[in-house]
Amino acid sequence: MRAAVTPEAESAIADIAQRYSLSQDAVFTMLVAVNNGGGTMAQFSIPELGGSGQWMRGGMTMVGNMFDNGLKARVDGLCRELSQLLATTTVFPPITTNAQGGFSSNNWWPADLGSPSSSGAQNDTRYAIFPNARRLAIQTGGVTRVYDTGDHRIGGVQQQQGGPSGSVNFTSQFGTFDVSSLSEIGAQSQASTHTPEPSYAPPPQTSQPLQAPAQQSSGAIGDADAIVAAIEALAGLHQRGILSDEEFSRKKAELLGRL
Repeated sequence: MRAAVTPEAESAIADIAQRYSLSQDAVFTMLVAVNNGGGTMAQFSIPELGGSGQWMRGGMTMVGNMFDNGLKARVDGLCRELSQLLATTTVFPPITTNAQGGFSSNNWWPADLGSPSSSGAQNDTRYAIFPNARRLAIQTGGVTRVYDTGDHRIGGVQQQQGGPSGSVNFTSQFGTFDVSSLSEIGAQSQASTHTPEPSYAPPPQTSQPLQAPAQQSSGAIGDADAIVAAIEALAGLHQRGILSDEEFSRKKAELLGRL
């Protein structure tokens, strides 16, 4: 089953297929390739047209057998008609998106991908191709995955024979490939990085040096009252004439110096 096209485009595909003696699937595959090339070029792989080849409007046409000029002319004429069809006809029906930009029955892929160049289904697998964004959306079992198509220009799709459910192959200018060869967007989870909290060592304890108490000289009187009492006793001795004026003054000054 190929992607949906408008009734007018379906009629044109049938007419072109009859005139070029090709199957409608082959014409549709080339139509997708021309659409992916912006209507001016195509990279394709179609067995009915000699396998892989390239077409450029106003330029060269390459096919599997480089000496088959008849096949080159056939491919050139086919691509020119398909380019004209894309320019003058609405080939793919418009895509309805919801206002929230999420998913809906007509828009099962992420809305930020825009409108696909083609979309369709194979058994229980749906696909949508976005060449401008280089993305491929695949939905299987209600789960939608988006892949990076890289340099692939997808021109065809086929169900893998004997493969598991949801296994779909695509064709591009590089040949047939499976979605398992593409990188899934968002599949790589960033490892959570944990920054350990810095451990702070307690500041070194600095002990203040203990000041040794001043040693009192022998006979020193630490008590002020005792010093005053000693001076009064000296004054009594001086009054009684036991101490001279000089001795009294010297002892008095000595005691006052200890206060």
